[in-house]
Amino acid sequence: MQFLKYVLATVVGIFLTWVIGFLLFVGIAASASKGDAPILEENSVLKISFDAPIVERESGDNPFKDLNLPVGNDEGGIGIVEFKKTLARAKTDDNIKGIYLDMSSVRAGFASLEEIRNALIDFKKSGKFILAYGEMYSEGAYYVASVADKIYLNPAGLMEINGLSSNITFFKGTLAKLEVEPEIFKVGDFKSAVEPFFLDKMSEPSRLQTTSFLNSIYNHYLDKVAESRKIDRKQLEVISDSMLVRDAADALKYKIVTNLGYYDEVQDELRKLLKIEADDKIEFIGLSSYQKADDEKSELNEGKGSGDRVAVIFASGEITSGKGSDEVIGSDRIAEAIRKARLDKKVKAVVLRINSPGGSAMASDVMWREVMLTKKVKPIIASMSDVAASGGYYMAMGCNKIVAQPTTITGSIGVFGMMFNTQKLLNNKLGVTMDGVKTGEFSDLGNMTRPLTAYERKVIQQSVEKIYGEFTSKAAEGRHMKVEDLRAVASGRVWSGVEAKEKGLVDVLGGLDDAIKLAASEAKLKEGEYRIKQLPATQSFFEKIMSDLNNEADARIFNAQYGELAPYVRQIKHLQEIRGVQARLPFDISFE
Repeated sequence: MQFLKYVLATVVGIFLTWVIGFLLFVGIAASASKGDAPILEENSVLKISFDAPIVERESGDNPFKDLNLPVGNDEGGIGIVEFKKTLARAKTDDNIKGIYLDMSSVRAGFASLEEIRNALIDFKKSGKFILAYGEMYSEGAYYVASVADKIYLNPAGLMEINGLSSNITFFKGTLAKLEVEPEIFKVGDFKSAVEPFFLDKMSEPSRLQTTSFLNSIYNHYLDKVAESRKIDRKQLEVISDSMLVRDAADALKYKIVTNLGYYDEVQDELRKLLKIEADDKIEFIGLSSYQKADDEKSELNEGKGSGDRVAVIFASGEITSGKGSDEVIGSDRIAEAIRKARLDKKVKAVVLRINSPGGSAMASDVMWREVMLTKKVKPIIASMSDVAASGGYYMAMGCNKIVAQPTTITGSIGVFGMMFNTQKLLNNKLGVTMDGVKTGEFSDLGNMTRPLTAYERKVIQQSVEKIYGEFTSKAAEGRHMKVEDLRAVASGRVWSGVEAKEKGLVDVLGGLDDAIKLAASEAKLKEGEYRIKQLPATQSFFEKIMSDLNNEADARIFNAQYGELAPYVRQIKHLQEIRGVQARLPFDISFE
């Protein structure tokens, strides 16, 4: 008993020490972050390192941000909103002579890269230089770097200019070996989210749509790169299709980069541009430091003296019912934000910024309702980011106008449901049997330990078809199209932004700023005479850090259990956790 008492006392002591130490550390960090702003020297270079993922907006209260400390699983992120405002300030700041792009890595979809790239193009109007350097350029990284005046590649570096690809993992064979039977319900020939569970390769509709939107995105990519680098478009296509750039020397030969050089040579080039001596220090200032240095002089929102506002509501992630978070669209949280903007008399127009592959059909409908109520009293414009498909499109379709980037993934107007029958797995593989009682014939509908009856399948399929009918009818109403015309471009098909505009699913090609200007115009607000109100409020730092720590612990345990199979098991586990009929993108998309 004494032993247990000492052990308990020791554990409690360690825990209290950890808590006190952590709180002291946070206090010191917070004090440091609230200290004097960094001094911006004359003849400075704004250094932008793409060493964190690009996100819609940054969390504003991280006390560790300026200390560059890795805390929990939080990598922070380069917020598109903050990035554009920072570059707009740097454009007119006499102390900033140019920008240095450190292309260590770039993690973002092409629509986000378009926003970043356009902000850099706007900065160049000042006549100031942009210089990029990287040891390796992915397709996405080069898309950003291609606007630079000088593009340096390490002489031993690599350059990826060979097109885009999409790969899908299929589980039909795995499920067959496990004797797990998928029960599939869907509407739309192109709604291929469930195909990996009953096919062993892409269906022809899936192959058709993927080929179409990938080529649309890459054609836009080639057009923009050819324009920036002043390379013949057809020549650039040959370079890509033939993979003529295989090493650094090839990149220089075909004028993909302007220079080969090591970092010290890049520094020498910067000194020449700054007109300083060879041994002089280059005054770099990082993106976050510059934001802090200029905070007092800058206004986050335009039209400081005006009471009129345009509310921008950020909705990022998978769509679910409930509260959600900054990374998950919870219908309660976003519906509340839309409602708040609608009831705020100072808010004259609303922009709904969507970055989502979809999710729960019910949650999507909850938010759609708030969009429709808002539309009756003030303009609401949808702004699509990297992805606004399926449930993401459901959110947008009721808005007055829809704005998307040429490279936005959108459409996918379709629904599906899926269940798994694990009876044979349990009986034949594991020797587990199940038994029970029920008060009615269908009381155990959804039980994964038995097959569905023909009648149950019919009931579920009818439910899926009913939701699809509502989805397409509401989309047709929002787009001012006949239902049959809308369904001709629906059927679960995914489109690029360019394709979606051609099909009438999108009104304007452009970014967030274009959507804000359009919303202000619809509300008859003059430029510079309104402010931006961002909704909903971002999670506090400590809410996010606790969530990240829990997620990191779960991820470590999960990866230890399943090893290399972890990504595939995680995908199946995620499907098991899905509730209700889904309006979801057919696959996860990432561009490397």
